[in-house]
Amino acid sequence: MMTITQPTVFKRSCKLMGNHFELSAVSDDESWANQKIDAGINEIRRIEKLLTTFSDDSETNEVNRNAGIKPVTVSRETFNLVKRSIRISELTQGAFDISYGSIDKRLWNFDQSMTALPDKETAKKMVQLINYRNIVLDDEHCTIFLREAGMRIGFGGIGKGYAAERAKQVMKEQGVTSGVVNASGDMSAWGLQPNGEKWTIGIADPESADKVFSYMTITDMAVATSGNYEKFVMIGGKRYSHTINPRTGLPVSGIKSVTIITTNAEIADAMATPVTIMGVQAGLDLINQMKDIEAVIVDDYNRLYTSKNIHLT
Repeated sequence: MMTITQPTVFKRSCKLMGNHFELSAVSDDESWANQKIDAGINEIRRIEKLLTTFSDDSETNEVNRNAGIKPVTVSRETFNLVKRSIRISELTQGAFDISYGSIDKRLWNFDQSMTALPDKETAKKMVQLINYRNIVLDDEHCTIFLREAGMRIGFGGIGKGYAAERAKQVMKEQGVTSGVVNASGDMSAWGLQPNGEKWTIGIADPESADKVFSYMTITDMAVATSGNYEKFVMIGGKRYSHTINPRTGLPVSGIKSVTIITTNAEIADAMATPVTIMGVQAGLDLINQMKDIEAVIVDDYNRLYTSKNIHLT
């Protein structure tokens, strides 16, 4: 008599790129699934080496070290990621900007010791080096040059989405027809659960990250949430998030969380923060003009806003 094994979701969690990643693959063969998950994890590790600012020999740090000095030759992969980042900066009028790395962290320790905002002049001075227009790309020579000394790029706003997207591609190329890559809440899901249903994802309640605000079912989609429910300060009865507006240098208020739903994890990751910075109306206007992308916004008063094609349960 033949034993028919049922497809199962095999999962693995690990800490990568300073984030908690969980990779899942649906299969009826555990060791096969684990091999494919390994391939996904190795891809994320590879990207981490490429983009990290914590290791002296990364391409990112080489570019930052030579800010104001000379262009640096990088891999085509890093070059193209920077190129796409600049496109998102243009689209969001600078609300997304990978040159945020120059900001002085001492100004922003979002803990109890922070009782007042820095004055506008100090804050503005802090962000004067943030300007994506000063990232000079040379397509022919594959070089990146930061025009101003002291400028720094970093991929905190797009890197884990890019890594999730790449891990998904690698797993799909190796034959995983259904799976999920979850990068600390930035998720990319494809195929179906073993029971034939789409994947169900919960949008965290901004009041407590472990509760669910609402659910949606997805397949072949990516979801990213940017929320200030974990890091924020209350000053004068107003809630300020750890998200800094690159134009003013001041923290953002008004929005508790933004969830972006689209076909690509990199774009989902990259768009969540700028929508927070732009505010409810401007953020939704931008999303509504773009193809194949939706947003769910929760404001400081727990009011829910959605872009025009979204249906929550």
